[in-house]
Amino acid sequence: MRLYPVSNFRSMKTLTFGLTLVRHGETQYNKDGLLQGQAIDAPLSEAGLQQAEAAGRYLADVKFTNVFVSNMLRAKQTAETIMKHNSSCSALEMACDPLLIEKSFGTAEGRRLQDVKDMAEAAGQTFPGFTPPGGETQEQVKERFKEFLEKMLQQIGAEHFSERGQDETLLPALSRASPTEGKADDGVKDIPVHALVVTHGAYMCVVVRYFVEELHCRLPQASDKAHVFSLSPNTGLCRFIVTVRKRDDEFILSGIHCVFIHRGDHMKHTS
Repeated sequence: MRLYPVSNFRSMKTLTFGLTLVRHGETQYNKDGLLQGQAIDAPLSEAGLQQAEAAGRYLADVKFTNVFVSNMLRAKQTAETIMKHNSSCSALEMACDPLLIEKSFGTAEGRRLQDVKDMAEAAGQTFPGFTPPGGETQEQVKERFKEFLEKMLQQIGAEHFSERGQDETLLPALSRASPTEGKADDGVKDIPVHALVVTHGAYMCVVVRYFVEELHCRLPQASDKAHVFSLSPNTGLCRFIVTVRKRDDEFILSGIHCVFIHRGDHMKHTS
């Protein structure tokens, strides 16, 4: 997938929507420093449930129109808890998608995270970019996400473009330069279409790097690249503003920028 310049389109009509990524809450494996990947489908720990509740309260007044979730238990529990607190989600169906599951760590699943970091260092690589035997490469995870992104763009375009699409000259200024005020609705206050995606830590690392390095996603001012590409905390939030255009019967990505990255304000109130 790539961004398409404006000159490729006959129509100037666009659809701008919010995209909020959330990492699942903590599991006992997270607490114990063990890798889960795909083979271990652990539930949220007590702390993880509290984190999900806190995220739900934080996002309670943020309007969502679509919810996409990894079909792994820890992600589904997190999404269900967030949706429970949000009135805009009461009529929404949670779409579980295996394309959103965590990166496979192969033979390292169930082992100590530190062991895998040591393996990566010995191989001259860093975690989570390192691929243990039998695991997925970063490229494989990226291709899996690109398939999800394409599917999501087509669904959101089909559901919302005719009703919510606008002539680009009429778009509000915030769709191009979203102010960040430390509020839960930063960037999406005046954007009526907003997708919530609940997924996993290593997966999100791949997504963010793809957005920045290949789709040239604009980052907030003074962003530290080391922080941007780091592992999001449990129930960490990343928000992007996405613009799509219609070409024939297909919806094409034409712009993306980041509002905030790895936000964890809601966790200040958890034990």
